[in-house]
Parts: sequence; C-alpha cells; structure tokens
Amino acid sequence: MEINERGFSSKALQDFELIDRAVNDKDQQAFATLMKRYKKAVYFMILKMIRDADDAEDLTMEAFAKAFRNLHKFKKDYTFSTWLFRIATNNTIDFIRKKKLKTMSLNTTLSDDGGNAVTIDVEDDDNNPQDEYIKSQRKEMVRIFVDKLPAKYRKLVQLRYFDELSYEEIAVELEKPLGTVKAQLHRSRELLYEIASGKAGHI
Repeated sequence: MEINERGFSSKALQDFELIDRAVNDKDQQAFATLMKRYKKAVYFMILKMIRDADDAEDLTMEAFAKAFRNLHKFKKDYTFSTWLFRIATNNTIDFIRKKKLKTMSLNTTLSDDGGNAVTIDVEDDDNNPQDEYIKSQRKEMVRIFVDKLPAKYRKLVQLRYFDELSYEEIAVELEKPLGTVKAQLHRSRELLYEIASGKAGHI
C-alpha cells in the first residue's frame, strides 16, 4: 500500500484512520481526538510567531475550524500534522500582515511526523483574496456553536468575534475589569472547543 511504502509513522497512520472516520462516518470522537492531539502544538507554534496568548488562542481556533471544514480535501501525500501546521502558519501570517506585527521570519521550517524537515511555502501577495475568507473561519465556527454557549458568554463572544471589539473596548462596553473579560473569553473559547470536538453539536 502506497501510504505504508512512504514510511509514515504509526501516529500518522492513526491520524489517517481518524480522518476517514471523521469524513466518512461524521464521527465526532474522531474530530475530538485530532483536536486533542494537536491543539497544544498548534497553539505554541502560533504563540512563537505572534507573542500574544489571547490572539494565539483565537488563531488556534481558526486553524482547526478551517482544517475541519476542509478535511474532506485532505490528501494523504503528507502527514495530517504537516497539513494542519501549514493551515495554521498561513493563517497566522495573514494575521501578522493585517496587524503589521514584526516577526522573525515568515518562512517556517517544521518537522513532520517522521522527523523530516518541511518548509512551509507562503504566498507573498499583498492583496490576498483569501484574507476575508480566512477571517471568516473564526466567525463561522462561532456562529455554528454560539447558541450552545451559556448565556453569560454569548454577549462576550458577540462583541469579540462579530463586532470585532478589542478586549479593552469590551471591558468598557460591559463595565467589567479587563482581567475578567479576558478570563471569561478564555473560558468561552474552551467551551467552543469542547462543543466543536463533539461533546455537543456538529462540525
């Protein structure tokens, strides 16, 4: 079989099985397992690029939203982790461009599941037509699941992801301390992850 001939690790082969279950059987536990395996790695990779924990959490959510929505397009030419990291990297670079943040390098070299170096190619197009689409990934994920959130979090999520207010602006709007806003948004993201990974609702 070609997949085995390419020397993928057992973890990579398990990922392929999970993807098949997620795509073909709509197996919510398969989505949950994939997210659990890679959420922390994706988060820390993004955090290294932008040095902001709150934005890194938002961008991690976007990466998984886009990956899960496009999982049916995944080809087993590379490991799932390589494909996921490429999505997360390109999405983060778009965010950096938008915010005009300084970053050490836009070309990122990663190691795939087999320990091989993989260079992530980044299109250098200032008028990237995908910008709005990528930006919409977070909103799409939130829109699908927001009604399942406890009422106390819905307004926060509305202000952050639909009205696109900053943390400081939300604190003023709701007359809450900034620390409380950040803590509650952190919890709302965790709940969205739980919902998205199959504990409730559908991908």
